[in-house]
Amino acid sequence: MKITAVEAIHLRADDPLIELFDGSYDDCILVVRTDSGLTGIGETESMAPAIQAIVRGPSAHNHARSLSSVLVGADPSDPVEMWHRMYESTDYVGRRGLAMHAIGGVDLALWDLKGKVEGKPVHELLGGARRDRLPAYGTIYPMAQTPDGVRAQVAEGQAKNLRNFKFAADPWWLDDIALTGRLLAAAREQAGDRANLIIDAALSYRTAKEGLRLFPIFREVGIWFLEAPLPLDDVEGHLEMSRHGLPIGVGDLGLTHVREFIEMMDRGGASICQPDISQVGGFTGILQVAEAAYARGKRVVTHGYKTNIEIAANLNFLAAQPNVEPLEFSLSHSPLRWNTTREHFPVEEDGCVCVSQAPGLGVTLNEETIERYRYVS
Repeated sequence: MKITAVEAIHLRADDPLIELFDGSYDDCILVVRTDSGLTGIGETESMAPAIQAIVRGPSAHNHARSLSSVLVGADPSDPVEMWHRMYESTDYVGRRGLAMHAIGGVDLALWDLKGKVEGKPVHELLGGARRDRLPAYGTIYPMAQTPDGVRAQVAEGQAKNLRNFKFAADPWWLDDIALTGRLLAAAREQAGDRANLIIDAALSYRTAKEGLRLFPIFREVGIWFLEAPLPLDDVEGHLEMSRHGLPIGVGDLGLTHVREFIEMMDRGGASICQPDISQVGGFTGILQVAEAAYARGKRVVTHGYKTNIEIAANLNFLAAQPNVEPLEFSLSHSPLRWNTTREHFPVEEDGCVCVSQAPGLGVTLNEETIERYRYVS
């Protein structure tokens, strides 16, 4: 079997809140086609036109190649080998950032393809599932600005059987800290004492001193952990925040390489790695991050705010890991979030999502959605 084409498809839906930090209305789907007729699919959390350029080429020279030129004609049976080919052929322009985003989306598609060829779900290819269901938490963004509005947002998630929740912050949380406290108290009241509540600061604080102003509220409400509090270049600031009694998670908003996660664990005090599987080089890349985290006694809680393709990828990865960690379950209202694949992953009555046993990722593209939202510049 040989690869015949690698496609990067830009999907874009109208975003009523386009000024906010929400990537669920814009997506890049990766498709690896073969001469057998089988295809693998993936996606990446990135800027789609840039990913298209990295995939399609043309190559500049042998260390700045397009991914298509690396892969077309190759035997895709070993995704790890393909990953290293892509990584080494883009090292002049990549090794971090956009190139790794592109490699990540293609890597997901290659593992999906391998699973389909062998008739196995990806978690079996990764060593076997240790569980067949995973607890989920619902990510809510943007947060309502009244207590009743926040309670309604949590109730909407509870109607989907979710028991745990994450609120993504905005800079305005610091404008009126008393109001922010009331909003989080309303979230706790609606969610209940047994719920895990997570705060995703989404890089809303410029300094550790600024972010620490909210820590008394976070402790009072009983926050499980704080995600992405500071610009990722501020390693020292992360270390300072980690000294104040709240676990700090990092990675989903810019880290793309295992060495960056190691720096944040070893020098930045991070206790939780939160890689976006599509941004860190797919399954092949995230396994490197996980190995480094486990060697340091740290947790790996995957990021996931795209479509059911990434939900499926995270389910396959988390199912095969030694520890039970929660699945991020975006509650975005974007049609791409819910309709990009034919398959859906509902939250069951126990607050968990079942792990697919279908070959590969366990998802197929909804061609109607692809054609409706395909963006052509």
